Amino acid sequence: MSTQPAPAPLLIACALGIEHFALRTGDRGGAGGPYSVVRTGMGPKAAERSVHRQLALPAFADAAVLATGFCAGLAPGMHPGDLVVADETRDARATVACVATELLVKELVRLLPGRTVHTGPLTGSDHVVRGPERSQLLATGAIAVDMESAATLRTAVRTGDRPVAAVRVVVDAPEHELVRIGTVRGGISAFRVLRSVLPAFFEWHRSLLLPRR
Repeated sequence: MSTQPAPAPLLIACALGIEHFALRTGDRGGAGGPYSVVRTGMGPKAAERSVHRQLALPAFADAAVLATGFCAGLAPGMHPGDLVVADETRDARATVACVATELLVKELVRLLPGRTVHTGPLTGSDHVVRGPERSQLLATGAIAVDMESAATLRTAVRTGDRPVAAVRVVVDAPEHELVRIGTVRGGISAFRVLRSVLPAFFEWHRSLLLPRR
């Protein structure tokens, strides 16, 4: 009697403790398969090290990888609490295409009616982006920036053929610059939105587990 292979797990990567807390407290069950939320630490080097270490574990060798957390919006009119679903992540080392972004957008719109969901390139940086640098990055076609997504997805695809995606919540925008990330603890909209996104991630993962015709 043959046994079915275990489904590939989902690895959800975020950088900050406040992001990890939001995701863990937002977990109300309903995962489409095994998953883990890992806190990588801040910055591209920390993300690369942490994701590489996690994917080296036999249990996560075939894992789908989704990068999430907060980001800075680049386009005028973006607001804290808006969502960004990347169609690709990019940095100086690589551009990585994201998988099944339409499904993520659909599920996020269903989960969070009234929230704006932006889709486009998510660019990476090794520092917090402020002021005129936003305009420079916007001119490249990117709609948002963070420090870990590009490194996370680049590392993920270099260690194996796997589905990847990135979903970020805008916490800092051109007209709403954040002085320090700690102010998120005050309960602003970005934190509440991040607490609500896991069901969309699980649905994305569930769709990947379905047999292909």
